[in-house]
Amino acid sequence: MGRYKIRSESKMRKKARRGFRGYPVATVAFYGSDNTRASKVAVGIVAEENAEPVMARWYSDKTDVRRDPRIGEEILQYFQTNAVKSVVVTEDVLGCPHEEGIHYPEGGICPQCPFWANRDRFSSEIIH
Repeated sequence: MGRYKIRSESKMRKKARRGFRGYPVATVAFYGSDNTRASKVAVGIVAEENAEPVMARWYSDKTDVRRDPRIGEEILQYFQTNAVKSVVVTEDVLGCPHEEGIHYPEGGICPQCPFWANRDRFSSEIIH
């Protein structure tokens, strides 16, 4: 599948390329049942140094959230509402969209996402 530009995606990545411009900082991470389609995006906003992030999440059962224009625009609006100055965006899917301790036991393996069992979330390579 070829990459195509979506205005909101390119705006978000442009903000990220600018580097650290101060607080608040937004982190954007993508999650999916495997490493090919992101069904969840989690955005954390850190208002000041050493503060806990305030989290927001968007989901899609049908589209890749990285390329969904509606979700992209909502994230940009969320940045604006929170006066975000700096953005960090992951390029790839970082792991399972289900949350440990909420959707499955702490320290366990998600039964809905066997692809991520024993995999490095950054490289997707199997680890032992």
